[in-house]
Amino acid sequence: MALSRRRTLALIGGGVVLSATAATAGFAFTRTPTRALVPWSAAGGYDDPRLNALSWAILAPNPHNRQPWIAELVAENTVRVFRDGALDLPHTDPHDRQLTIGMGCFLELLRMAAAERGDGVALDLFPEGETGPVAVARFEPGSARPDPLFAHALARRSCKEPFSDRTVPPGEAAALAGYADIVTDPEVVAALRSLTWSAWMIEATTPHTMKESVDLMRFGRAEIEANPDGIDLGGPMLEGLMLAGLLTRADQLDPTSTGFRQGVAIYNAMLAATPAYAVLTSATNTRVDQIDAGRRWLRLNLATTARGLALHPVSQCLQEYPEMAESFDRAHALLTTPGRTVQMLGRLGYGPEVPRTPRWPLQSRLRNA
Repeated sequence: MALSRRRTLALIGGGVVLSATAATAGFAFTRTPTRALVPWSAAGGYDDPRLNALSWAILAPNPHNRQPWIAELVAENTVRVFRDGALDLPHTDPHDRQLTIGMGCFLELLRMAAAERGDGVALDLFPEGETGPVAVARFEPGSARPDPLFAHALARRSCKEPFSDRTVPPGEAAALAGYADIVTDPEVVAALRSLTWSAWMIEATTPHTMKESVDLMRFGRAEIEANPDGIDLGGPMLEGLMLAGLLTRADQLDPTSTGFRQGVAIYNAMLAATPAYAVLTSATNTRVDQIDAGRRWLRLNLATTARGLALHPVSQCLQEYPEMAESFDRAHALLTTPGRTVQMLGRLGYGPEVPRTPRWPLQSRLRNA
């Protein structure tokens, strides 16, 4: 993720100042991973309706930005959509629940992009069980109307920044209630701030889960361009720290390092600056439920964007590995009734503009074309 200048300066801890010389200005100018951002400007530029819809779908939110989708074009009007098991998150998502939710986001954005051109998409989910495609999508020309939420697809973000102290007005919460359960009660919000922070710390201080994230960090433009997935750490300030040896993979794995402690402080401030939460639950926890949760999350993300609000998933407390079990139980006790599953939890509020997330180009996600 690209960090703001304010958050980056916190990493320095007053120890280093990067001079604003012409040389550093030139360095800053060249740090944007332009090639990794091309899919955002290329979306919608295809004549084939399936490729056109897929060019939008690859912009969908997904866990750790793994982008696990693979598409296979079939006949003239069909796409088989698979999830790439090589991109699993075995430590933080051992049952692939969150990755499946990400596939639901992909399928909903695919459907909405097709509808923008008047095409309906009939989805057959898991037609061969879990070992086959996640979905077979059949395009039905002239059978759909555009979805107003699709207008916000290019502006949609997951805002990993502190929100302002502005509360979410009751009217805004009510407007979003059709997409998710919106939590604004001060006592519950305070409890969730505490829970999301403690759960983040569990993930950050559990060696095997933290290593999974660090292994997926992309340090600087060259790494981001080479692998435009995972957690992008880019921009001139961060790359300056990397060159100075103040931001390294080793530090991110060492809880005693200055870099690790500064990262903890940054996330503490971010998670504390949360005025409201959005929650998605389901009566059961089947793969179809998880796909549905992803489709609902994508629509919620677009709806919050349309209303000038920011959304950021904070699902550490919903992860299903042993060290997180107590937080998992606490989250379910706070957010739903016995027997139901909390599929997604997100911070909701007013946040700053954040940059687009790097993406693999569409051709890299196609099994055939």
